[in-house]
Amino acid sequence: MKAAQPKAPGEEGLRQSMSWLHTWAGLIFGWVLFAMFLTGSLAFFRPEITRWMQPEIQVQPVPAVQAVETAQRYLADHAPDARRWFITPPSDREPLIQLLYQTPKPKPGERGFVRVKLDPATGQAVTARQTRGGDFFYRFHFELETAFPWGRWLASIAGMFMLVAIISGIITHKKIFADFFTFRPKKGGQRAWMDGHNVLSVLGLPFHLMITFSGLVLFMVMLMPAGILAVYDTPRDYTNEVFKSSQVTPPQNRPAPLVAIAPLVEQAQQHWQGRLGRVTVNNPGDAGATITLVRSVSDGVSYGLLAPYMRFDGATGALQEAQDERSATAATAGVITGLHLGLFAEPVLRWLYFLVSLAGTAMVATGLVLWIAKRRQKARPGDAREAFSLRLVDGLNAGTIAGVVFGVAAVFLANRLLPADMPGRQVWEVRAFFLAWGGSLVYAFLFPRRKWRDLLAVAAAALALVPVVNALTTDRHLGVSLPQGDWVMAGFDLTCLASALVFGWMARRAAMARQAPARTAGKPRAARSETVKAAVAAAAPAAPPAAPPAATPAATPAAPPAASSTAAVFPAPQEPAIPAARPQTPLEPRGETP
Repeated sequence: MKAAQPKAPGEEGLRQSMSWLHTWAGLIFGWVLFAMFLTGSLAFFRPEITRWMQPEIQVQPVPAVQAVETAQRYLADHAPDARRWFITPPSDREPLIQLLYQTPKPKPGERGFVRVKLDPATGQAVTARQTRGGDFFYRFHFELETAFPWGRWLASIAGMFMLVAIISGIITHKKIFADFFTFRPKKGGQRAWMDGHNVLSVLGLPFHLMITFSGLVLFMVMLMPAGILAVYDTPRDYTNEVFKSSQVTPPQNRPAPLVAIAPLVEQAQQHWQGRLGRVTVNNPGDAGATITLVRSVSDGVSYGLLAPYMRFDGATGALQEAQDERSATAATAGVITGLHLGLFAEPVLRWLYFLVSLAGTAMVATGLVLWIAKRRQKARPGDAREAFSLRLVDGLNAGTIAGVVFGVAAVFLANRLLPADMPGRQVWEVRAFFLAWGGSLVYAFLFPRRKWRDLLAVAAAALALVPVVNALTTDRHLGVSLPQGDWVMAGFDLTCLASALVFGWMARRAAMARQAPARTAGKPRAARSETVKAAVAAAAPAAPPAAPPAATPAATPAAPPAASSTAAVFPAPQEPAIPAARPQTPLEPRGETP
C-alpha cells in the first residue's frame, strides 16, 4: 500500500479549504442573510399578515366574473381617462378586489399610479388604516429597504455567498447523513451548537439549495445582462417578448367604448379550466384598447412569472393572441422561479415552506454563534485584536438575531398602537422595525455580559404582547376568532405566542449559561482531561517494585516519598502544572454565550 505523501507546510486538503471557505462565506454576510431568511419566511404569509394588520376589513370573496364586473363599473366612473387599468379579483387569501390605474398626466418624476381596494359585496372603496402589511417583509427580503437597484444587488451578493457556504458545507461534511440523526444538546458548548447547526442544515438542505439558487435566477436579468444586450436593442424589447402578457400596446387616439370584461373572463376560465389571476386593460375608451387576462399563478408551479394569458380587442372583444404552451427553457425558468415564490402552495404546503424556511433562519443563526464558540475556545490570552473581533462578532450576533425578531414584533405592535388615522403611519411602522433592531445592536455593545439574556427576553416579551395588545385594541382577538373559525387572525396570534415561548426558553438558557461557572480555560478540553488523568495517576501510591534476587533487605533502597513521585508531573509550587483559569481581557467578556 502506497504511503500517504506528507503535506508541505501550509498545504491544506480539500475539506480543510472548504471548511475555511464555508466559515467565512457564512460569516461575512451572515447578519444580512439572517434578516433576509426571516423576512422571506414571513413573506410566505404576506396576504394573511396584511389582513391581520387591517382588522377593520371583514369581507368575503366573490366569483371572479362578478368581481370584474364590479371593478369595471368603478373604474369607468372614477378613472375613465386612465392609461391602464389593473384588476386583481378576490381569492380566499385576499378577499378584496384590488385595483390599480395609471393617470394620464402624472406629476414630473411620478408614474401616477393610484391603488384602490373594493368591497366585493358593495363595490365601494374600502378605507382602513394605512399599512404596508406583509408587503414590507416581502420587499425587505430582496431589497433590504434601500434604493433601487442597490438593495437588490446587496441581496444578490448575499445570496451568492449563501450558495457558496451551502456547497462548501456539503463538501466539508464527512458524515452528512449521520448528522441528520445526531443532536446532543446535553453536551453543551461548541458540540451542542455544532450538532444543532448540522441538523438544521441537513434537515432542509434541498430546500436551502433550491431557495438560494432560485433567488439568484429571479435576478438573472440584472446580474447577467450581457446576453440580453447582445441580442436585443433595449431591455424593453426583451421584456415585451418574454413577458408578453405585460406588453403595453399603443393607442389609436380614436374614442371607442370598452366591451364588457366579465364575459371574456368566463370564456378564459372555461378555456383554462382554471382561475383568473389578473386583468390588464391598455388604453380604455380608445379604439386601440386591449384586454389581457392572465391565469392565476396559484394554478401551477411554473406560473410564477409566466402564466398563460389571453389578449382580446378592447373595442370588439375578438381574441387577438393567446399562449398556453411555452418552450422548455421558459417552462424550466418558470418552475425555478415558481418554487421560490411558493404562490402555488396550498395551506399545508405553505406551512411546510414556512417551517423549513425558519429552519434555514436558525441554520444561519447557529452558524454565527458557532463561529464565536469555536474561536473563543482557541483564543490566545492577552491578544487584544482577537478579543476585539470576538466582542464585535458576538455583539452583532446578539443585536441581529434577537434584534430582528424584536423588530418584527415592533412592527405588529406599532400597527395596533399608532392612531389609525395618523398620517404616514405606515412609515412609522417600518421605522419601528429599524429602531428596535438598531437599539438592540447598541444594547449588545453597551452591556456585553448580559446582552443575550436581556435581548432574547425582550424579543419574547414583545412577541407575547402582540396578541395581548390586539385584544385590547380590536374586537378580533383569540376569544372571538377561535370560536368563529377565523384562522387568519387566530393563527397569527397563536404563532406569536408560540414564538414567544421559544424565545423565552432561549432567554432562560442564556441566563443559565451566564450563571454557570466558567470552565477551566487554557488547554483544549481533551488536553486538560489528559493532564488531570496524569496528575491523578501520579498522586496515587506507586506499587513497590519487585526486589532483585541478589539484593538484601539492607541493600534495598527506600521507596521515594509521594511528593517526589508527583514532582515529575507537577512543577514547583510557584509553577502549578494545571494552569489557573486564563484571565479575560477587558475586550473579551465571556457573557452568557455557551
